[in-house]
Amino acid sequence: MDLKLEVLVLPVSDVDRAKAFYQGVGFRLDADHVTDENYRVVHLTPPGSPCSILIGAGVTTALPGSVRGLHLVVSDIEKARAELVDRGIEVGDIFHDTSEMFHRCTGEARVTGLDPQRRDYCSYASFSDPDGNEWVLQDVPSRASQAES
Repeated sequence: MDLKLEVLVLPVSDVDRAKAFYQGVGFRLDADHVTDENYRVVHLTPPGSPCSILIGAGVTTALPGSVRGLHLVVSDIEKARAELVDRGIEVGDIFHDTSEMFHRCTGEARVTGLDPQRRDYCSYASFSDPDGNEWVLQDVPSRASQAES
């Protein structure tokens, strides 16, 4: 049985502000459905992703800005970071973690710059939406070469 992750619900305080932010990042607007002032569903999808996000009013009881560590995999982190900065998104510096596999959420063992060997899954950059929900770009260069094959 396949279990496909399709939608992540993000808690936001201002739906219109969040919608504008995610469209500014480059997410495609799939739906914006308003039932009444207490219930609104906005569905957006990152470019190239089969998984979408859902923001709105009356869709979650989670605190706005409480989501951390959502990963967006990119084949060229320097290019992806530059494109986001060009779109006006505040993105942190590229970093890697000396733990050699995944980054720690605390920043412990974090070093500025690309992973020295440019290994897949080892270089990152982060940004947050206006409420503080955190996104992490994760560099996986092999996906670009696999797509070319």
